[in-house]
Parts: sequence; structure tokens; C-alpha cells
Amino acid sequence: MFQLKDVKVDPILNIKALHFEQRRITSIIGKSGSGKSTLLKLLNHLISYDNGIIQYNGQDISTMDPIQLRREVVMLSQTPSIYDGTVKDNLLIGLKFSEKDTDSIHDQQLHDLLEKFDLHKKLDENADDLSGGEKQRLAFARIILMDPPVYLLDEPTSALDDETADEVMERFFQFIKSNQKTVIMVTHSLKVAEKFSDKIVDITNINDKEMSVTHG
Repeated sequence: MFQLKDVKVDPILNIKALHFEQRRITSIIGKSGSGKSTLLKLLNHLISYDNGIIQYNGQDISTMDPIQLRREVVMLSQTPSIYDGTVKDNLLIGLKFSEKDTDSIHDQQLHDLLEKFDLHKKLDENADDLSGGEKQRLAFARIILMDPPVYLLDEPTSALDDETADEVMERFFQFIKSNQKTVIMVTHSLKVAEKFSDKIVDITNINDKEMSVTHG
């Protein structure tokens, strides 16, 4: 799905060759400052690279409309965006940004989605009043509702305790596998990477940060 060749972001990344497979779960691990989040942002065309080629489904992403790319490749950042308004507003806003229909989405469907992530909140509650962990779970529910083919996750459980994080990730990846989605996830936790991933990409400081790949 993604192919990278001779991609350089000086002085952070120098990737000779790397690919991410469709309908697979890939985790990116490595030391702090090793370029994990930078790599994820490259795939979402949020930042530019100095040289090289990044292709998405065979097309050079530099030639693609970034908005269209981000409708297909949805990113959940470490500190997810929460917008002014209610819980319901924040659930639906991803669909609105993607210019998808929201009229067919019923409140019961939204309630069920919140329950999936143990978020027992009313739809008319102010989203800004949620805790950090609740906002992160709300963002998970929002990206599932968007239903893109590809999910990019940057430390998706950073605001959650271990027990909640494990439950959230279990439910998220059940959805991913049953719907044959693609996930590329940055995580500091080798335990999380080994439990959920089909493949692990380890960014090391050896050999000018070339990629070491481990298959699950």
C-alpha cells in the first residue's frame, strides 16, 4: 500500500527502502527522537521530505491532493483534536470533513460506538469537559465512524491506563481485522506491538537509521 525509496528527512530519517502492506497491522517502534512520528506524518503528507519517493497505491503522494489522501489515510495523533461543541458534534465532524453523509447516522449508532470504547457519555455533553483519556477514546470512535481504508496511529494509548488501553486496543483491532483495514501504528510499547501487529518496524540508530523489519 505504501512504498518508500531513498526517503530522507535530514537529519532525522534516511530510509533506503520500506513498504507497508495492505490489510496488515504494522507497528513502528524505536528510541525517543528516532523519527517514528516523522515517518507517520510523511505517510499522511503532513510534512515534506528532502528527497526520495513515497507511493500510495502506486501513486507518488507528492502528486496527490493532500486532502483526498487524508480522507483515505486517517491519522489519530498522540493528542487528538477536540472541537468546540458536543460529543455528538465531535463524532460527526470527521465525516463532515470527509464530505460524507451524516443524515443516515442515528443517535443509537453513536451511543453503541461510545459504549464500544467504554465511554459512557451523553451525546449532548460538552466534549471539552472530557478528561484526556476520554478525549482519546472519543477520537478512536470518530475515526472508526469515518471508515477509511487506512489508519495511522501515533501513540494511541498515551493518555490511557494500562487496563483501559488494553481493552480499547482489543476492540479497535477486532474492528480492523473484521473489516480488513490497514493500520500503521507508532508505539513505545513493545508489548503492544507484539500483541497486535503482523509486522514490526524498528527504527534504530544503526546503519544511518535504515529500517529493521520483524514479521509477526
